Amino acid sequence: MLLHEQDDILVVDVRDAHELETTGKVAGALNVSRGMLEFKADEATPMHDKIFSKDKTIVLYCASGGRAALCGKALLDLGFKDVRNMGSIKEWIEASGKVEKM
Repeated sequence: MLLHEQDDILVVDVRDAHELETTGKVAGALNVSRGMLEFKADEATPMHDKIFSKDKTIVLYCASGGRAALCGKALLDLGFKDVRNMGSIKEWIEASGKVEKM
């Protein structure tokens, strides 16, 4: 079983929606743009999405890895323990990773 196909792992694409139109996203990934991540991940906000569980490994990626790094820091600051930066969608595609077209 691949990392992104496990129930205890959440793969999050932090790019803006218009970026997904060109490349698609990692198969099974959740898209939450960089600007919305804290609202979705923080249990204290009304916009919290229960899919963000501190028991899960959170794997982030974006176009180049930079936004994913910033999001990783934000999640760690919110108390998430296992946060990883997968890097870029380009690297995923070049490694023949599965992609869902939008």
